Formats: sequence, C-alpha cells, structure tokens
Amino acid sequence: MASPGLQSHYDNANPADQEPLPQLDDIKVDYHPHSQIPSTIHHFADFSRTRPTEVSVPRNHAPWEPFRTRLDFEVAEIALEAALNADQTNRLLSLVHRSARSDETFTLRNHDEVRELWSTASQRFTPFQVDVVSVPYKNKVHEFDMHYRPLLEWALDMLRDRRLAPHFVFDAQRLYKFNGTRFSRLPPEAKPLAFILYADKAKLSSFGTQKAYPIVCRIANLPVEIRNGTGLGGGRIVGWLPIVSEDPEHAGKSSFVNFKNAVWHESFLKLLESVIQISRTGYWFECGDAIRRLLWPLILILSADYEEQCVMALIRGLKGKFPCPICLVPRDEQSVLSHELQLRTSAESEETLRLARAKKSKKERENLLKTYSLRDVENVFWRMLLTDIHRALSFDRMHVHHGGLWRHHLWKELQFWILELGREAVAEMDANYDAFPQWSNLTHFSKVVGVDFNDSSHHEDISKMAIFAAQRILRRSQSKLGYLLLRCIRHYIDLDIYAGFEVHTEGTISAGRQALQDFSALMEEYILKSQPKHASSHLFDNILAKGAMQNYNTKPNEKMHGPVRDIYHNRTNFKDVATQILRYDHWLLTSTSMRSELDELDEYNRKANLPTTEDADTENPVISVAPAPCTHVKLGSAQGDISFASLEQSHADDRAFVGFRVKLNGFLNTFFPSNDIPLPDGKHIHLQADNKITGYKYLQVNYESMVNWRQCRDLLRCNPEFFGSPRYDCVMVQTNNQPFFARLIFMFGCSIDETNLSLALIHPYDVGIGVRSKHDTELGLWRVRAKPRSSPEFISVRSIIRGAALASDPGRQGDYFVIDTVDAEMFLRLKYLQA
Repeated sequence: MASPGLQSHYDNANPADQEPLPQLDDIKVDYHPHSQIPSTIHHFADFSRTRPTEVSVPRNHAPWEPFRTRLDFEVAEIALEAALNADQTNRLLSLVHRSARSDETFTLRNHDEVRELWSTASQRFTPFQVDVVSVPYKNKVHEFDMHYRPLLEWALDMLRDRRLAPHFVFDAQRLYKFNGTRFSRLPPEAKPLAFILYADKAKLSSFGTQKAYPIVCRIANLPVEIRNGTGLGGGRIVGWLPIVSEDPEHAGKSSFVNFKNAVWHESFLKLLESVIQISRTGYWFECGDAIRRLLWPLILILSADYEEQCVMALIRGLKGKFPCPICLVPRDEQSVLSHELQLRTSAESEETLRLARAKKSKKERENLLKTYSLRDVENVFWRMLLTDIHRALSFDRMHVHHGGLWRHHLWKELQFWILELGREAVAEMDANYDAFPQWSNLTHFSKVVGVDFNDSSHHEDISKMAIFAAQRILRRSQSKLGYLLLRCIRHYIDLDIYAGFEVHTEGTISAGRQALQDFSALMEEYILKSQPKHASSHLFDNILAKGAMQNYNTKPNEKMHGPVRDIYHNRTNFKDVATQILRYDHWLLTSTSMRSELDELDEYNRKANLPTTEDADTENPVISVAPAPCTHVKLGSAQGDISFASLEQSHADDRAFVGFRVKLNGFLNTFFPSNDIPLPDGKHIHLQADNKITGYKYLQVNYESMVNWRQCRDLLRCNPEFFGSPRYDCVMVQTNNQPFFARLIFMFGCSIDETNLSLALIHPYDVGIGVRSKHDTELGLWRVRAKPRSSPEFISVRSIIRGAALASDPGRQGDYFVIDTVDAEMFLRLKYLQA
C-alpha cells in the first residue's frame, strides 16, 4: 500500500505526468550521471539486458541487388563459394537457363543421390582395388595397402572405346628405331601394346605431412597430343604406392633402404600382375574398331626423376660406384662425355643378383652388388618379357635441365656474378626482365635476382631470357668469368631447345650433339665441375631409340599433381585420403567419357539439323570496314569506323601518322599493280580525308612450323590499352629477299571497289647492322636496328610470317634483339638467318 505522502503527491500532480507505482521485483536502472539519462524502472518479466528488436519489417525489400533476382544472386553465390572459373560459371548459367525454358526434367534431389549415381555410372571403367603387400624386415612382416587398377583391364578400357580406336597405332615402332630388332621375337600377327609409366611422390598438405605417391600410365600407341592430354585417352592414375615411414633407428642403413625398395617393387607388382603373364603369351582382343588383334604388352618408357629412376633400376644412387641407372660410367668420371658407354642390361643385373645371393657370407654378397651399384632386391620389371628396365629409363629434360643443371648450377652462378657487381647491377637485371615484352607461354617476371622459384617451368622461362637481360651487365671487359658463363648459358639454351624439339631429323640430331659438345667444352673452360653432366650423354641416344623428348618428359605427369592436391583439399576429410582421392579421380574419368559422348551426340544432331542463316546486309560503301579474307591471317577486335582526317588528328603527336592518307595512296598505287590487281577504272587511287577505314586491335597469324610442319598460331596485339598497358607486338615480315622484323603501329581493313584489304602500318627494324660484333656472335644474339619513327611503312598483313618477341638493348637506343628462345620454331628460323 502506498504511503499517504506519496499518494498525496500523485493526487496533486498532473494526471498525464503520473507513472505507475513500483511493484514487487521491479528492476530499477540508474545510469552514470555523465550520460544524463534518467533512471528507469522495469517489471521483472519484461526486463532484458539486450536491446529490444525493431518491428520485423525488412529495411531492404531486394537485398540481392544489384543482382536482378534472388535466384540470380543464389546461383552466383554458389559459383563464388565453389570458386568456379569463367568456363564453369558459364556452363552453370547455361544449365539454369536450359532448365527454365525446356521440357527437360531435372530430378536430382540431394548430394547423396548424386554420389550414388556417379558410383553407378563409373562402373563402365575398371575401378581401383586395394591389396595388402607384405614385406619382411627385422624378423617382422610389415603390411602396406596398394591401390591400383589392373594394368591390362585399364588398357582394355581404352582399346574397346570406339572413339579412340582410329587413333591407335600398332605398327609404328620402326619409326622410333627401337633397338633395331626389338620386336623380332613376336609372332608376325602380334601387335605391341606399349605402356609409358611414371611414378613420383608429391606433397598434398602445405607442410608435407600428407603425401601422395601416384603411378600414371599412358599408352604409347596413341598419338602424343592425345596421350599427353587430360581428356579421353590421356594419362590416368593407375596406382597409389605406399610410403614407408622413416624410422630414426634404421634411417640410412643399407638394410632399411633395401626394405623400402622391396616395398616399392612388391607394390608395383600388383599393378603389373595382369600383364606379366600375357607379356609371354600375347592376348587376343577385339578392339573398338571391331578388329581382333594379338596384343603383346611391354613397358616401352619409364618417366621419372633421378631419385625415382634409382628405385626403378634398384641402383645405389649418387654414392654408388656407378651412379647412372642406364650405363656403367664410374662415379668419378661422370663429367667426361667422351666415354664409350657400357650400357646396363636387365639380364646382367638379374644375373649379378643371382650370383651375389649364392655367396656364403653377407659381406661377400654386398661387395659383389656394390661392384655394380646394385641393391639386394628383386626387380619387378625383370618379370616383363620384352622390357629392359635400363632401356625403358629415359633422359628427363625437366629435372636434369630446368630443375637441375640450370636451377642449381648455371642460375646460381649467374646470380653470384650479378650480385658481385653490386646493387645497381641487381636492379638493372631485374629491370631488364621486367622490360621484356609479354609473350604467349612465357612467364613475365618483374624481379628474379634473389628470388627463390620452386617451379621448374619458371626456371625454364628465366633461362630463356637470361642472355638478353645480362648481356650489357656482364661484359667481357668488366667480368671475364661472368662473360664466359654467359657463353656457357647460350650453349646450354641451344642444347635444351634441341632436346625439346617435337620432331627430329638427322640434321637436328647432329646439331644437338654439337651443341652438347660445345657446351661441355666451355664448361670445362669455366671450371664448373660440381654439376652433373653425364645424364646428357644419353639425351640424343634416347631420342633415336624412343622418339622426341615429349614422349617421356616428366612435365605432363607432374602437372597431374596439382589436380590431386586440389582433390585432397576440397574433396576429402583428410582421412583415408587415397581411397577418397582415387574414387573422385575415377568419377572424373567417367565424367570425361560421358561428356565426350554428349559432345559427339550434339555434333551429330547439329549436322543433321543445320541452322538456317539470315541474309547479310547488302549495303556496300566505297570504303568498306570488312578485312580481306586471308588464308593464314585474321584481323579481330574492331575499333569502329574512323575517317582519315580523324585518325591523323587523334595521332597528331605521333610522327608515324604524319601524312597517313597520302602515304597510303602511294602504297596502294604500287601495291595493286605489283600484285596484278587492276586499279579502279585504270586510274590512280586518291583516298579522301572523309573516307573511312576500320582499325583493329588483334591479329591471328597461322603459319607452318619449321620444327614439326604443323600449323602454329600467334595471337598478336596492336592495342593502346591492353589490360591497363599499351601493347604493340612485333612481327616477322616476308620480302622477296631476307625477312625483316617490325613493330605493329596500326592495323586496319578497307575495301576499294571490290578489292578487300587487310593492312598494317609498321615500324621497320631493318636498318643495316654491318659486320656483326664478336659479342653478339659469341652470345648468339641477332641484333636489329629501328628506322626513325617518322619512316613507317604499310604492308599487307598477308606478308606477316609470324609474331616475334624483341628485347631492347639498354646500351644502344633503337637496337633490339630477336628473342629466339621463345619457342623452338623461332629458334630454328634464326639459325637459318644466322647461317
């Protein structure tokens, strides 16, 4: 009950100011005096420490904006969360649109159903299976899981596929000169089924705690563009080797190393068991082209780095008396390339192990095996008929050259000499790399000195540009040894490019061997004997025996490690990872096959129902915007119509455009007669200031490669704003005499009467050099010199042979070097010019 005094107060107050009296358990809230907020009283049931929520009316009725609809946003959200690339995003959007406008029914309900359907679909291919491998060590049997596809069954999956059937070749071994009489023991009707196998460990986790050990197989009977690809018929993971954990107690001991090698070979046996028996008897099989063939499997090529080759050949490695897995050159003579090579053979290795195991004491056994640097383990490849492990092992360009000889020796030496000259030299070297033009399939570097690159592909690109970047820094007068190193690097690059040719002739083999001898001789002079050179002695013998290096380079196989890591990080729970990764890889194979069949069906339907085309606009102005149809060049990325007056005005500050229209008149009045094109009405051409042409920013040039005689393509730019920077590519231009080099200034298309033209204004780099300097000759540099900017020329784009990358000479303004190392084709063209 309220007190009389309090009641009196309320009675005398204004009714509007009266507040309800406090009740039992009410909460009074006092605020800090500085807040100037009066105290409040709250009923216990209503009190809350949180702020009361507003009325649930959304402030934004279209929170998906700027997306047009909620569905637009949610589809885009999934694409973002899944990190889909542009192609994948476009495909997802296409499916959404197709579902909305067609009668095609979408029935998938959830993730589990999708997994179940993939499992069912993947039964069309041989699945992975897992077997236990048991290997004794120290009076205990150790067991390991080996995941694999039986090699024969996997191969038959490919052979029965009618899409691949036309591409299989069973009678081409003579082209490789494979040991002359390699197949003489086969029955006349037998067809070799040749395998290319690769194995190597790879890190899955960032710190290397989780590793993979995949085996990749390719079928050598398929063309290289198919078997080295990632699609149907390309390389696939066929096995997953166990990794023996290092034991600190036994690490480094010969017995433990033998144990790890034994696990490797016993595990590999699981993969090969299905083909070992039929390598002696053959196997009749009806291929996808409905032809029955007697298949005779053999392992033609083993692709691996040196460490893996030692495991495959079961030799003792660099510390052994004979470190080479292919021949018996002594360890202390590895740098001598003039040796008459005594090649190893599987028969001799097997006989050596048999004799060693017949010895009474362990010491005698080890001494005999050490004599040939062999290990006390049976080699699984001895079981395969027509397979010699030492012949199957191959020179590995990526690890021996790019990741080995260059990365650990030549590049380190070059950085040493640059650093010796001080910070200015380092800055100049980095600046020269940064100044190199952008070029397809060539990494652009802003800084290289002092940067540690792990990727062998990056090192390959660094080596291609090293001469051009360092030639002004390491002059003979400033650094005699540094300059000698540059000469060594030039010969190394020549050797590496010859090694990478996709097609060889007697001439290229001879030139490659000469490059190897020249490189070796200069390295002797430079006295860099710490680097291994012996592997290169097998380089061109391998090419004669097994074809071009692309057949056994580890690069295509190592690229498969990236997708495996992606599966590990995005598609596993990081437990029992082999099973999960291989299952997902198997589903990818299934998906690839199904997509190929769908594309085939779509193409069939398209041809059966060709769409009609609408009539084109028939209006044809005197000066047309259409470029001429050309057989090997195509202009693209049109800038729109522009008059000659506007063109000259917009480029008033560029001397190359002074008198553009008048000079073009002169060019056309000469070009027409010289190409047997009649002049309009037999009169000279007089283009007017208000006539219009169309500029283009892009040029596609198709040309025949001098290396493999196939069509190559350069995508060239003539663009003032290409990804934020101007890009004006250089070209090689054909003339009646010697070709010359030039930079594109402006490309345009026009039509005069009925003659369509595709033309370019170029800055020629054809000023005579005179006698080439000793510096340029020794470093293999092809110098060109620019005319004044005010002396441009017009050409037909048809006269462009191909694109070219040019590096400026910092020591002489207007001088450039043709970068012949960008690809083997340009390298060969420059060799012809230099000759």
